Amino acid sequence: MTAPADFDQGAFVRALLDPELPPPNGLETPRGFSPEKRFAVYRNNVCVGLVDALSERFPVCWQLVGEEFFRAMAHCYMREFLPCAPMLFEYGGGFATFVSQFEPARELSYLSDVARLEYAVGQAYHAEDAAPLTIGSVRALPPDRLENATATLHPSTQVIASTYPIVSIWRQHMSGEEMTPLDLNRGEEALVVRPELEIRVSTLPAGGAVFVDALQDRQTFGEAVNAATAVATDFDLTACLRELILAEAFVAIRVAH
Repeated sequence: MTAPADFDQGAFVRALLDPELPPPNGLETPRGFSPEKRFAVYRNNVCVGLVDALSERFPVCWQLVGEEFFRAMAHCYMREFLPCAPMLFEYGGGFATFVSQFEPARELSYLSDVARLEYAVGQAYHAEDAAPLTIGSVRALPPDRLENATATLHPSTQVIASTYPIVSIWRQHMSGEEMTPLDLNRGEEALVVRPELEIRVSTLPAGGAVFVDALQDRQTFGEAVNAATAVATDFDLTACLRELILAEAFVAIRVAH
């Protein structure tokens, strides 16, 4: 299937995403094949490929709503948002926001935050590699000088704060274990890190996401604690550091002299 140099690419994209539209004028096919039939096959392959890419990127969302609902929702997303990069693993950056505004999913208020977590998992998986600090080297740092220290976190580090138990939802569906009732009124803050070849998803204490964001903004540990306690007065620094250390999230910690 070919097209002339002055071909209307905008019309091609619109027809590609809307099965109600006919193929754009100017398409040519070899050996007299019908442009309509060839274009329909191409359209179907593109649409199926993008929807499949979303289903692979958001498997828990797929399980939560079922195949038919997810494919319909993904098709609606695809018609509004085309890939911006040639690698399909990057597709879906705006999917969580789209889900939060998708009227048929309105009753599943936690779905968009689960999508945010799943996209973070994908981002972490494809992030750059870096050698994490060992647990021993982190624990050997002088506690009295930590307040003015700064840290470099692993490039894969992602945090998502939610008013819903997104880590528990994600774990139940990814583990294949028997589903148990969850308190949807209990929020969780997710930490996603891939220090080596394995994705690690854990739960930070309240304020932990803000703490990590502050460290990633090159703020000191003391400043990060202040930022965390501003949103969670009972912020547990010890518990937060324990989760970060166990997840091997630290690449470097610079203590001021």
